[in-house]
Amino acid sequence: MPNIAPGSPAKDPRHIANGSVIPSVNYADQPYVVILPDRSWLAVMTTGAGEEGAPGQHVVAARSFDRGATWNAPVAIEPPDGPEASWCVPLLVPGIGGPLGRVYAFYVYNIDNMRRVIADDEYAAARVDTLGAYMFRYSDDGGETWSADRYEVPVREFEIDRNNPYQGKVRFFWGVSKPLTEAGNVYIGLHKVGSFGEGFMASSEGCFLVSDNILTESNPASLRWATLPDGDVGLRATSKPVADEHNITALSDGTLFCTYRTTEGHSCHAYSSDGGHTWTPRAHMTYGPGRRKIKHPRAANFVRRFSNGRFLYWFHNHGNAWYEGRNPVWLVGGEEIDTPDGKRIAWSEPEIVLYDDDLASRMSYPDFIEDDGQFFVTETQKVVARVHPISTDLLGWLWEGPHRAVPAAAPAAQWAAGEASVTMPQLPGLWRERRGFSIDFSIRFDDLASHQTMFDSTGTSGDGVTITLTERGVLKLTLQGPTWSETCYSTGNSVAQSAWDCDAGILQAGREHQVTVIVDAGPKVILWVIDGQLCDGGTQRSFGWGRFHPNLDNVNGESVAQVASTLRGRLSHLAVYDRALLVNEAAAAHRARK
Repeated sequence: MPNIAPGSPAKDPRHIANGSVIPSVNYADQPYVVILPDRSWLAVMTTGAGEEGAPGQHVVAARSFDRGATWNAPVAIEPPDGPEASWCVPLLVPGIGGPLGRVYAFYVYNIDNMRRVIADDEYAAARVDTLGAYMFRYSDDGGETWSADRYEVPVREFEIDRNNPYQGKVRFFWGVSKPLTEAGNVYIGLHKVGSFGEGFMASSEGCFLVSDNILTESNPASLRWATLPDGDVGLRATSKPVADEHNITALSDGTLFCTYRTTEGHSCHAYSSDGGHTWTPRAHMTYGPGRRKIKHPRAANFVRRFSNGRFLYWFHNHGNAWYEGRNPVWLVGGEEIDTPDGKRIAWSEPEIVLYDDDLASRMSYPDFIEDDGQFFVTETQKVVARVHPISTDLLGWLWEGPHRAVPAAAPAAQWAAGEASVTMPQLPGLWRERRGFSIDFSIRFDDLASHQTMFDSTGTSGDGVTITLTERGVLKLTLQGPTWSETCYSTGNSVAQSAWDCDAGILQAGREHQVTVIVDAGPKVILWVIDGQLCDGGTQRSFGWGRFHPNLDNVNGESVAQVASTLRGRLSHLAVYDRALLVNEAAAAHRARK
């Protein structure tokens, strides 16, 4: 057995350090994978010796014969000493090219080798990796070699092109959308840029390149391409000028579904029932028809449909509008529902799938891989790209959780109704074990007067756990205990206190609420689930979840916790779990008590 130190990331498979590294030069972006007919994986990536946008940025391919655990040395699709080649996406066409099929690699190519562009700031003016022509090369031998010639995909001019500083004579754009095969067509998302400036892309909108013969035509020069949607305008944000990184998937009836990022604190979504020619009006993405909006910053948010007909959606679950905040990563699971407007997607409650101890880490640009019943996801932090298996238990709760009515295991302690206390289980060390705990209860308040205490395990030292109602009419969890570190974990060397409250406006006097507070000691977050819904901050704040002190460890207080000691109302259920419940488990427990 390996010697795993207390607090080691190895204790949690969601920690990104536990993934397998996909080789790159230095900069690493968009690690996308196709599975070849011999079951090997071929990944393409944008890489370079410098940072993003530096000279020498180019695209490469690497192959794995063990599901991403190890990789062959990368092969250059475009060389590092040529014009910038960036944002590569792969398409596998079986039956053309040879036993391994044909793999197309599409990418943005600085075809005129421009060194500067007209932009509103110096950083954007020096970036020459998001312009030029959309090109492809292909490989018929599993990525070992690539076609000597590169081919251009024609892209129809839109209004946003004509309005750029070059009146469309130079095109600004990029693409991160993995190609979708649907009804004999292949769709690739492209993101047109109107101007460069603050935030790099100062204005943008989305379109789709569609080929109706790439799956059957072996001559690359004979491929047909159209640019959708119809008309002169692409898919835009609801109110601000930035809308990009459009990606699509298909529903069982051929309806197309697209998500894309904005600077509005929410992603956008759209449906098309005519193959992408027209789309539903611009709108923020929701958890389903008539449900609340999904919060998301300016970051990739990707959707994928799998062979079981279910969906996954990658996002970051907060409402900040800029690039930061890509740690942790959240997933929701989707299923098709019938509505008066046709088939739509309803989404589960979100779950954390990946995180890093470095809060500044920016995991993004994922690819979902389904291989013989197992599921994987890739990601990059711009300097290291990795592949990670996705827990089958997590997927089960994302896809089936909305229909379940019990959590996966019994609680560690159960309060007896009418008693003044509950015997506490030994809570795991938050730093040492990376496990966490959960407290689940049913409560009705007569009023929302402050300083009502629902739960208190603290002793004279103040160490322990409390749940109180504050003057804002919200429940607050407070944790206090010794902190630990890798260099000093035999005894506590200081004491920390952390607290986080639920969203305002949810609790109502006279109504019974089902409440679970989850302390997840992997990403070190506190989550509130009320009446089956994870708090997301509502309209009052960007975040509904909060972080606790990274080295807080032992929050065991008294062996007996006082229950409802100053509650003005009624508590009808309380259970303590010695692990962090999944959000969808908490929602299932709530459904079971209705």
